[in-house]
Order: sequence, then structure tokens, then C-alpha cells
Amino acid sequence: MTALRPERESGAHGYGAGDQGTSYGGQPYGVQGAYGDGWYGRAAPPDPYTGGAAGPSAYAGAADATAQLPPVDDETVALRIPDPPPRTSREEDPPTGGRAARRKAARKRHGRRGGSHKAADGSTVERGGDSASEEASRAPLSRVEARRQARARKASPAVVASRAIGEVFITTGVLMLLFVTYQLWWTNVRAQAQAGKEASDLQQDWANGERKPGAFEPGQGFALLHIPKLDVVVPIAEGISSKKVLDRGMVGHYAEGALKTAMPDAKTGNFGLAGHRNTHGEPFRYINRLEPGDPIVVETQDEYFVYKTASMLPVTPPSNVSVLDPVPKGSGFTGPGRYITLTTCTPEFTSKYRLIVWGQMVEERPRSKGKPDALVS
Repeated sequence: MTALRPERESGAHGYGAGDQGTSYGGQPYGVQGAYGDGWYGRAAPPDPYTGGAAGPSAYAGAADATAQLPPVDDETVALRIPDPPPRTSREEDPPTGGRAARRKAARKRHGRRGGSHKAADGSTVERGGDSASEEASRAPLSRVEARRQARARKASPAVVASRAIGEVFITTGVLMLLFVTYQLWWTNVRAQAQAGKEASDLQQDWANGERKPGAFEPGQGFALLHIPKLDVVVPIAEGISSKKVLDRGMVGHYAEGALKTAMPDAKTGNFGLAGHRNTHGEPFRYINRLEPGDPIVVETQDEYFVYKTASMLPVTPPSNVSVLDPVPKGSGFTGPGRYITLTTCTPEFTSKYRLIVWGQMVEERPRSKGKPDALVS
């Protein structure tokens, strides 16, 4: 345990109790004349920091205190206001007037819209003021220089030609895009609407008894083709004219010249049909998905003719008309019968080859007995 610290000797620094002590300057506190004329009996000078009267400890021995006190570092005595940074040569005194004076000074330094910016090498480049003043400050061009600049601004023939070619390419591209949109979208919309109207009119005529079986005019609808697996219901018209039949979204019956085929009600023969695979309603687009046994139904005014898919020829030249023979070649049929042949273009979006699907009739059902099972289920 640390021993208690003894009391300071009386008068060591003038703080002893009951005696006057001595100050740093050798003058005792409380002695007349210790602070010039003394401070007993008169008011002490005010403290410059607190504003009150200075006590004895503040001014005692002030006459020679500076001679005996150790040197004091100014940085630790009191707070100081830092010196302002040195003013560069570019800086000027701020304007002392109002807003108008500040604007005037700014225009004087940098121009109305000018300023300064750093160049690539680090130097400061002053921006100019108004473009009008810049133009006025420029020296007038000579006639040769003016012509040279005019020729430089004028596009060369190569540039003009490249621009014209670019505009032609852009126009051609836009026209091609419009044509593709027309072929792939609008033709389907229009053809499906026409085919739907033809099917509705045909069924209405059948209901009213206005049409009778027999010979049909080219382009005239006489039956409906159902392919349940593909959800296809499309009118069958006489002939394979693109304008009158195929482009209107209908299926055409081969009924002219060397390509003439039998009608569904014939006792033997091949009922040949053609249709678009792409565009114009594209009724035969997915006939390549048919498999053996899938039903194909032809509906007429009096009867339903039900065929079963038998075989397929994926690719054949357009000149191979033997696929429409009464006993079609390549179908697998060996003798006369009642057949159906579906023909369309392949590959998709081309007309280079033909895709062939054959079917054989398995049921002939009068309309009076209702729909066949292939359409009911």
C-alpha cells in the first residue's frame, strides 16, 4: 500500500495554508507592489479570456515571469485560426458587388459561355466566349482556302453512290419483309376466311336442297374433307386451279385431262386431291403426320365416305403422275379398289417435290344414318 503523500511545504509555490508563500518571480502573493502599484484596494485588471477580474494567481509576478518561465510552444497554448492557403496567380479577388457585378466579373474572366478545361498535356486551355465573337476574331479565309473547304465539305461521288446503294438495299429489304408477311400471314387469313364461307354456304345449300349430285363447274365446291387427327375441315372444289381453288384455301379435285380421277361415289377408282402445304390456308401442311389407320372422311350432300390411311410417299418429282392412277404405283395396292390420294408440295415453303398420302375406303354411310364413328369420336 502506497503511503500517503506528505503535504507540500508551506510557501513552495505560494499555495501553502496560512502563509504568504513565494511566487515564481520571487514576489510573495499579497504583498504591496507585487503587481506594479499593487492590487490591494483597487480592482484587478479584467481577464481577457473570461471577461472577469483577474485573480492573484493570474498576475502575480508578471513583471519578471517571462524571464524565469520555461519556453512554451505556441502550438499548445491556444486555438488558432489556420492561415489561408496561398493565392495562386490565376485567382482574383471575388467581386464585392451584387449579382450583376458577379456576372460581369465572370464574363470578364471566361466570356459569356466560356470556361477552361484541361488539355491532354495537363495545361489549361481557356474556352472562348460566344460563337459570334469567335467568328469575328477569325481571320478571313482566302479564296483558295474557301474553295478547298467547300470541296472538303462536298461529298465525293463514291460517297454519293454508296448512299444511293444503301437506300436501295434498305428499300428492298422493307419490300421483302412486307412480301414475306403477306405470303406467310395475310394469305392464310384471307384464304381461311374464304374457305370458311364456302363451307358454310355449301352446308346451307345442302340443308335447303339447292344442290344435286352430278357434274360440277371448275371452282365449284361439292364436298367437305375431314381429317380428324389434324383438325382439318376444308371444302373440296372441282379442278386444281390456283386462282379459283387452291389459293382460296380449298382442296382441288383432279378432274381435267390426263390427270382426271374418279369421284368418291365411283365403284372403283382413285379420288385424287391437291392442296397447299404452306400459305393460302395451308390445309395439307401436316399430312406428313398421318399414320396407317388414321381416318380421312369425304362428306357429300347425301353420303359420308370413310377412308383409312394406308401408305405414304415422302418425296417424288412433280412429273410422277402415276401416283394418280386407278391403282396408284408405289401405294402398295395390288388391284382395283376405291382409293384416295392426297398430294402437296415438299419440303415446306418450296415446290420442288411432292408428298403423297394414300388411303383406302372402308365405309360408305348415308347422311340419313348420321355421322360415322370417325367424326363422332
